Amino acid sequence: MSTHAEHLPQGHDSHEHHGPPTPHYSSRVAPPVLGMFLFIGTEIMLFGSFFTAYFFVRVVHGTPWPTPPFHLPKFVALVNTSILVTSSFTMHWADTSIKKGNRAGLCAGMTLTFLLGLTFLLTQIIEYHRIGFNTSDTSFAATFFGLTGLHGVHVFVGLTILLVMTIRAFRGHFSPEHHHGIEIGGIYWHFVDVMWIVVYVTVYLL
Repeated sequence: MSTHAEHLPQGHDSHEHHGPPTPHYSSRVAPPVLGMFLFIGTEIMLFGSFFTAYFFVRVVHGTPWPTPPFHLPKFVALVNTSILVTSSFTMHWADTSIKKGNRAGLCAGMTLTFLLGLTFLLTQIIEYHRIGFNTSDTSFAATFFGLTGLHGVHVFVGLTILLVMTIRAFRGHFSPEHHHGIEIGGIYWHFVDVMWIVVYVTVYLL
């Protein structure tokens, strides 16, 4: 005479699975990193719409750039570009430091990156007050403030992320095994830096 237990599937009593199956993804790219790349893709399209407006104002309609008697602060923009490019190197230093278990390098790199980014944003705001025109003056002025202002908003968002990351770094929340927070924030900050180079070349040099 067989017992009830003999009719149960093997392992049924202790390893029964409940809920949806465990998701599978490529081990090469972590989901948070992939999500950040997809988000950056949408941001590139946003910048693309502003650059399209720039193209129509300057190329299609032939608007003088800059429109006299206004001038662009090219030297200040060059200094600001150097500051932001330097912040990418300090961000990379922080990222590589935590991957090697160097917490002091992480904290120093994050602090320098935040201060450099803050210097860039404050300098940009000061130049807005000194530049001598505003959005209502000409289509050139509106396009200039649109492109540089859009980037400025992204710098502000990036600084907020950097601040949170820096605080967490000093509290010891990151390690060589758990560093995705630094990596993801770094990807966004590098994107902000690259976009500024594109804006700088397009708006100030061409």
